Formats: sequence, structure tokens, C-alpha cells
Amino acid sequence: MAITKKFTQLLAKCEQLDDYKHLLEQFYLWLEEQFSHQPVERLVKARAALVDAILSQLYDHYQLREHGDLIAIGGYGRGELHPFSDIDFLLLVNKEPNKETQETIAQFVTFLWDLRLDIGHSVRTIKQTIEHKKNDVNFATSLLESRLICGDPDNFAHLQKKLVETSAWKSDTFFIAKRDEQEIRHKKCHGTAYNLEPNLKENPGGLRDVQTIIWVAKKHFRSQTLEELVEHGYLTFEEHQELQECIVNLWNIRFALHLAAGRMENRLLFDHQPVAAKLLGFGDDGRAAVERMMKRLFRIMGRVRELNQMLLSYFEQSILTGHVNYKVTSINADFEQIGHQIRVKDPQVFFHREKIIELFWHIANNPQITHIYPSTIRLLRQVRRRLLGDLQDYSLCRTMLLKLISHPNGMGRAFTLMHKHGILSAYLPNWRNIVGQMQFDLFHAYTVDEHTHRLIQNLYHYFQPECANTFPLCREIVVRMEKPELLYLAGIFHDIAKGRGGDHSELGAVDAREFAKLHGLTTFEGKFIAWLVENHLLMSVTAQRKDINDPDVIAEFAARVKNEKQLDYLYCLTLADIRATNDNLWNDWKSTLLRDLYTHTQRALRRGLENPMDLRDQIRDKKAQAKQRLLNLGFAEGQIDALWLRFKPDYFTRFSTQMIAWQCEHILASKDPSKGLVLLSGQPINGGSQVFVYCPDQANLVARLVAVLGAKKANILHAQIMNTKDGYAVDNFVILEQNGEPVTSQSRASSIKKSIQQVIDEPNKKVRVKKNRKKRFKGFNIKPRVIVSPHGRKDRTLVEIQVVDIPGLLTKITDVFSSLALHIHAARITTIGERAEDFFVVSNADYNALNEQECGDLKNRLLEKFNSEND
Repeated sequence: MAITKKFTQLLAKCEQLDDYKHLLEQFYLWLEEQFSHQPVERLVKARAALVDAILSQLYDHYQLREHGDLIAIGGYGRGELHPFSDIDFLLLVNKEPNKETQETIAQFVTFLWDLRLDIGHSVRTIKQTIEHKKNDVNFATSLLESRLICGDPDNFAHLQKKLVETSAWKSDTFFIAKRDEQEIRHKKCHGTAYNLEPNLKENPGGLRDVQTIIWVAKKHFRSQTLEELVEHGYLTFEEHQELQECIVNLWNIRFALHLAAGRMENRLLFDHQPVAAKLLGFGDDGRAAVERMMKRLFRIMGRVRELNQMLLSYFEQSILTGHVNYKVTSINADFEQIGHQIRVKDPQVFFHREKIIELFWHIANNPQITHIYPSTIRLLRQVRRRLLGDLQDYSLCRTMLLKLISHPNGMGRAFTLMHKHGILSAYLPNWRNIVGQMQFDLFHAYTVDEHTHRLIQNLYHYFQPECANTFPLCREIVVRMEKPELLYLAGIFHDIAKGRGGDHSELGAVDAREFAKLHGLTTFEGKFIAWLVENHLLMSVTAQRKDINDPDVIAEFAARVKNEKQLDYLYCLTLADIRATNDNLWNDWKSTLLRDLYTHTQRALRRGLENPMDLRDQIRDKKAQAKQRLLNLGFAEGQIDALWLRFKPDYFTRFSTQMIAWQCEHILASKDPSKGLVLLSGQPINGGSQVFVYCPDQANLVARLVAVLGAKKANILHAQIMNTKDGYAVDNFVILEQNGEPVTSQSRASSIKKSIQQVIDEPNKKVRVKKNRKKRFKGFNIKPRVIVSPHGRKDRTLVEIQVVDIPGLLTKITDVFSSLALHIHAARITTIGERAEDFFVVSNADYNALNEQECGDLKNRLLEKFNSEND
């Protein structure tokens, strides 16, 4: 597309840098204005045409034409530039430039940088270009899409001829390189397009998948357009139209993303989603508009990925003939295995709908099958679109699905391929509702359907022998499960009601019961699956929000779980659920919490709910075990008893036997505890590094300890705050590094301990916390919540805080507590993604529970603090 008369005239008047800047500013405004009026194809070509004109004019201005040719490569070579896309070009020089010419080229390139154009360039002779092509497949790829901007057409034609003649990167090696490159790229994106902040280029189903098809076609078939693949028989006319439609949709979304970001950006970040949705015409109603846009995007990327897989499989057969073993083995009358792929023998086989599910049963039954043959993918796509109802409406399909779920390998690769090729959506109408469903909660990384798929894969992993090393308790539990299929079904339905409004756990339980009834499961099995779905958050909430060392908490949880069978299933489901939420959020601390809750509850269930463990029995048991450890270390029983007389009963209920022995060992060995004792566990204890502080209590000590740990960039996961009878502070923090790992460096541990000791030694010195850049959360607009409620103890108050995680959050919270003269007795810190859910047990200045006015003051002060941070 040629640039308009207006911009041609403006360009002709450009002489100085500011003139060109003004031209580009006007052009970007024009692009934004025209986005809703013109096809995106015209706009991307218009920008490429303007850049052509600017580069040509400047090329002549710097008198570079006599030295060589200016050649566009890559996306710019295709004549397609989004608003802020990078501009790659090759300066094809006649000979190695001398110093004067190099200086001129540098001035030309610097001028382009000063225009804030994202430039990628190289300066090479034809010989150097050919040599570099041989060693760099990416450069060879970009040359496939080269285009002369200005210079000698004969020289450019000579280059093209040389590129064709060179023996490097023949069709087979080029195909293998691009296929392997795509596999690596997909792995970096965790193998899914359904990330909540997808990369429009790099994600599976993104623009790079389309370009990979085009590059291979250009290299092997000398095809210049996708339409030629129809002529070669690789695409049907309908598939070609579909792929072109997908490209235009991806272009539209990428174009809107650039306008929303105001810069070159390929990740559709939360911050940009509302603006992009508005620009694309999805509305201005916040999350609803974003959900509409994202569902459309995920459908498109799913279709592109499927077409990409189908075409690359066809290309492999054409290009790698002789490289790959395509041995054909009959499976039964309807299916056969070709290499590592499964293929139907008769194109009419899916007329019998149960054969669709049977296809995946054969994949489960034969571990050597890893993919579906391209012609069979095409059949699945056609049948999927022609279904008049749901596959679950057919009784034989229902029988076949239960057979698949009960197969030892049914929920591994077979389930993944069912998910990838849309068969789950074709089977379960409720599954269709969660495909591409966004989750605006700051800690999920995937859409609801992809999160559920990952949960199922986690469950499947627990049944594999290698799991004994990574998740031994899960492995121990699942090997004795009589009906694993009930666990899998609970996993499928646990989040299936998200996005409908209401409690998704309750609605999902209803769906599970209906599924069980339709599929002929027993009444007990239906109720069991429904119970797991309805209570799938119970264990994580209890472990992360309550004191699991409190016998009352365990008794309450055990009463809801009722029996060991439900505890077993719930533990495995919970572990799989948390791990499927976000790849970066699982750590040993969470593992320890869940395992401890499981073992405490198992012990309570075996004692019988009518015989709960008495608090005094628990204290007596812990003391006996801890004392024996201390005696073994050489301490006298009198020393131990004298120390413990100073401790309140809380100390022995809140800490494990291991922790009591570790802390008391160092207190007893200390020459003068009155000067303060600071410990940091050399090895992780219970999944985290333990920081123990023992010293005479001071005003605002907890707030200052929190501040110094924040200043040292340590993540606080948990805190136990208490005092001895004679006024010593006994404070314990569980911390992790920023990367989620315990503190392992000796120098790092020494630095943290030294900083804490300074806080104890200099109580009036203010701790300075360096302000970090705020995290992204504009697209969520989540309001902070503060819930102040009675605690289990009459002299305590529970404070629950849900807020976006901001730098120095804990310091801000403890500052408020200090300003109101509140005592902190315990804290549970939970940060998931960019959302904090923190719990504090507090009392007022007189060590009593907060009264109504004090509760109101605390809530108002905290909300005022959080809201001022968000402004």
C-alpha cells in the first residue's frame, strides 16, 4: 500500500531530525485513527511503505547509494510492519567499507535510532552474506523474505541467485532446524497457548507458528503464498481461508497491543488487555470485554496450532523421505500405527461417534504412539464441526470414555491430545464454557481449562513410579487407591463452573453428580466425586490460613473430612491443584504445610473424632521428645526445666519438636541471652529457612524485624510471635529468597543475622526499606479487604488482609499495628503471584481482644494505607 498524499508531502519537507519525528508522530496518530476504519492488512503495509520512503530518502541524503543496496529482511522484508515492529535491513555493500564509509553508515543508523525506530541491521558484501547464511539458520530464514528498498536491481537479483545456488540449508536440514526451533519455543511457553498473558508471536498458535509454515513452504516448494499450499494439496480451500482469517485476527490483536502499549510489545499483558479490548471493539466494560477478546484469541491460537501441527506433519513426510521410519502396523479393523502416529483406515470411521473416543484409548494403550496422523487430525476437525449434539449424548461414547479414564495411561498423553484437539469440548458442554476462560485473581497463570489439564497431568504423574522420589506421600497414597478414576473425575470438575457466577465449588459438585448419574456410576461414587469438588479448596485454605498445630483446628478439619479415604483423595487433589496454578509458586514450605496437615488429621481420624487429642497431652508429648534430644546434646535436665518454666504453654503448641530442640539448644548454650540471640537455620527446616530471635522485648520489635527482613529482600512466609513469662521476645520467621529457595549462602545468612542484631542493639534506629518498582496490577482493580473477627481464644482477635502485594507490604501493616499499640502473637503470610493473603493474631495494649471501636479503627487505618498506595 502506498502512503497517502499527506505523508508524501510531509516527508518531502523533512530536513531535520525534528521534522522526521513530527512526521512519525502524525503517522502514529493516523494509524490509531484508521484502525477501526481500515483493514489491518492495509495499515501494516502502509507503515512498511512509509519506512521504505524514509529510509530511501535518508539513504540518498547520506549518499550511500553509490556504496551498495538497502535490502529489507524478515517481517519488514514481507512489507508488513505493525506500529512499533522492529525494522531489519541489510546494507549490501560492493566492497568492504573504508573508515569514511563506515562513519557515514554509522551516522545513517544513528539518525534512525534517534527517530526511536527499532532497528536491526548488518553491513555485508555478497560473499559475507552467503557465508553468514551458512552458519546462521535465523539469518538464512530472514533472507527468504528479502526485498530491495533502494539500489541496483541487478545486484539484488545476483544476490538472490547466489542464495539459491548455495548448498547450505537444504530443505531437509532447514525443516529440521525450524521444527526443532519451534519445539524449543513451545517449551519455553510451557507448551500451551492458554497463558493468561500470552505472547502473540512466540506462544503455540501464535504468529511464529504461521511464519514457520510459510518459511518451510518457501524453502522447499518455492511457494510465495499460503494459497500455493492448496495447489500442492497440503491445505484444503476451507483450511486456507481459515488460516488467513486467523492471521488477520492475530494481526488485529497485535496491532491493538502495540497501540495500547505505545511501544513494540508481543506479550498481551494484563495492563494492556482492557485498552486492546476497547480498541478492537469488544467494549469498555472491564473484565467482560477482556474475557470476550481473550476467548476469541485463544480459539484462534488453538486453530493455528492444530493447522501448524497438521501441515508440519505433511511437510515432514514430503521433505524427510528416507529419514523417518514410516512402518505401518495394524491396530484393529479401524486404526493403524504409522511410525509414532495413529491413523484411521477408513475416512468414514468417525460416523460411529464412539470411535472418536476409541482413538484416544488406543493412544493410551500404546505408549509408542505420540501423535495423531495429519489426515486423521483433518477428519477430527471436520467431524467436530459437524456434531449436532454432545458426544456424551451417545451411550457408546459414555462407555468408551469411562474405559479410557480407567486405563492406567488414559489420563496421560491421551487426555492431553483430547484437550488439544477439542474433543473434551465436543464431549462435555460445560468444558466448552471454560475453554479460554480468564482468571483475574493475580495468582493463576493459565486459563481455567489449561489449569485443569495441568492438574490432571499432575495427578497422572503421581501414579508413575518416578513420583516416589518427588512426591513420595502422593505415590504412597495412589498405589493403594481402588478407583483412581474418581480422583481424575474430581479433577476434571473441580473448576468447571468458574465464570458462571456463584460458588464454583458448589455448582461444580452439581455438575459432577449429573455426570455420574448420566454415566451410570453408583450413587456413592457420584456423592464422593461431588464431595471432592465441593471441598477441593478446604485443605489448602486450612493449611495456609490456620494454625495447624492447634488441636482445635485439626479436630474441625478432621470432622469435615470424616474419614481417611476422603483425606487421601483430597490431599492428592489439593497438591495437584496448587501445583497447576502457577509454575513459580510451588515450594517446599507449601509441601510441608500440606503434609503436616495430612499427618495430623490422619492421626486424629485414627484416634477417633470422639477422642480428640488434649492440648496437655500434646504439650507433654512434645516436651518429652525435645528434652531427650537436649539431654543427648549434654544439657542437664535441671537446666532444661528451668528454661521451660519461663515459657508459656503456647510455645509448646506452636512449634514442632525439632524447632523446640533447635531453639532451646542455642538459648541454653548462649553466654548472655539478654544481649539478644539471632539464629538462621543452616539447613531448611519444614521447607523454609528459620529465623529465630530471642531477646528482652522492645517496643515495636516485630515491626522493625519485619522491616529489616524486607530491606534484606527476604520473603516472609510465616511468623510466630510470643513472649516468655519474664518479658523475653520469642519470635520465629520462616523466610525464602526472592527465587523461592531457602537461604543457602553462608555470607547471605551472616548478613541477615547481622542486620537483625543491629535492630536489637539499636532500638531507636529507623530501618530504611528501599522502595522497589511497583508490580503490575492495573488491569485487575482489586480492592483491598480487611476482615477483623474473633479468634478461638477469648483474649485474641484475628485480622485477615487480602490485598495486591506491594513493596514493603508487611512493614506497612506492622506500622499500623504499632501506631495502635497492638501486640502481634502470630502471623501467617501467604503471597500467591501478586496477591497477598495475610493473617495476624493480635491483642490490644492490655493483651485483651479488640473491642468494637478498636476493630473499626484498625480496619479503617489499614484500608487508608492500602488505598493511598494504589492511588
